Amino acid sequence: MTYSGEVTVGGPADVRELKDLMITKIAVGPMDNNAYLLRCRATDEQLLIDAANDAHTLLGMIGDDGIASVVTTHRHADHWQALAEVVEATGARTHAGREDAEGIPVPTDVLVDDGDTIRVGQVELTARRLVGHTPGSIVLIYDDPHGHPHVFTGDCLFPGGVGNTHNDPKAFASLIHDVETKIFDVLPDETWVYPGHGKDTTLGAERPHLPEWHERGW
Repeated sequence: MTYSGEVTVGGPADVRELKDLMITKIAVGPMDNNAYLLRCRATDEQLLIDAANDAHTLLGMIGDDGIASVVTTHRHADHWQALAEVVEATGARTHAGREDAEGIPVPTDVLVDDGDTIRVGQVELTARRLVGHTPGSIVLIYDDPHGHPHVFTGDCLFPGGVGNTHNDPKAFASLIHDVETKIFDVLPDETWVYPGHGKDTTLGAERPHLPEWHERGW
């Protein structure tokens, strides 16, 4: 089956098989949150991005192999509702952006700064801090040596715009600056975007609309 990235709450996960990494996407909870399970194909080590909700479903997706790590993209509650239960069940190490960790009611084992590397088995992910949706939101970039990059954007970038900055002009200016300089300016159009809610997109699909986003201010 070809990966589409279109998932619904209560429906099946969608799986993307890259040469070195498997990406499983599932939707959970009343806010249609996406959670992503990354599995290194060389070692079978797994990492979960956003234990958002419905620990039973997430643990079923994780399976008996467990996870070594769980990364929370930002402090908003809809992205960590199942974190405590998932960590208790798996013993996974927790990662979160340094500036957001205090807002997550599960202890953070690894405070993540801009440019840090997070590993899942032999696969390296680069964390970038994007300020505006929250002070310490992080995105994870996997630069596939066999193909195009993949970026897990939390609530910082979606099809059609950046994340919610609650009508705060300074927060919007900060977020769109970081999205442009740390994502659009350094990654190619083929880069696949995996957001915290809803459908996936590519940088190429979104890039022509950046001037519109600036003009509307959200």
